[in-house]
Amino acid sequence: MIDKTNDWQVLFVEDDAVIAAGLVYALESEGYFVTHAKDITTAKGAIKEHRYDLAILDIGLPDGTAFELVNSLNAAGASMIFLTAVDNEVNVIKAFEGGAEDYVMKPFRFGELMARIKAVLRRRTGQGNTLIIGGVTINISEGKAFTGSTAIDLTALEYRLLLTFANHKGQILSREQILNLLWDSEGLFVEDNTLTVYIKRLREKLGNAAQIETVRGVGYRANEN
Repeated sequence: MIDKTNDWQVLFVEDDAVIAAGLVYALESEGYFVTHAKDITTAKGAIKEHRYDLAILDIGLPDGTAFELVNSLNAAGASMIFLTAVDNEVNVIKAFEGGAEDYVMKPFRFGELMARIKAVLRRRTGQGNTLIIGGVTINISEGKAFTGSTAIDLTALEYRLLLTFANHKGQILSREQILNLLWDSEGLFVEDNTLTVYIKRLREKLGNAAQIETVRGVGYRANEN
């Protein structure tokens, strides 16, 4: 059984009542804290109110598809596992390009899915509630970033911007992608010109601890080291 002191928070988005009941019971029996949402609207509300380590997402939902939640979950630093009854290569590619850690076909065996969930959570930085980018450690639970033991004084938007880069280390993000991630995380509007200012400020505050590279004509990339 997983130690509850880890406080793993799981968002499970599934509209099938039978599957939902079974998996919620299995997860809670293993010590996870589970929020079940049966549609996109409920899931979006949950993401705004709580922090999740993992989201398990049924793709087809009554009011849309789980792909509508990807940007918000990425911005919040949650890992994702997709569930689907349709073996569609386009959806598989879309899921992994969106940051999915795993993709599970229905019907599935609960034991196998639980093993996949544990594997995904083991890969979360080895500590579960932290992300590391260069010499910067982000404590997701506290919503703070540190260089060594020294806290970095970040505004809320600067912190979300840093979290976005930390979740996409080594990847080139276009300005449009970054703006969408920031918008979806809190429902706030960020103008393109404002993004330039905030990236400049973030770089100044990070100094040499983490590098955010400008990829001319494309966007930005945070170095992995």
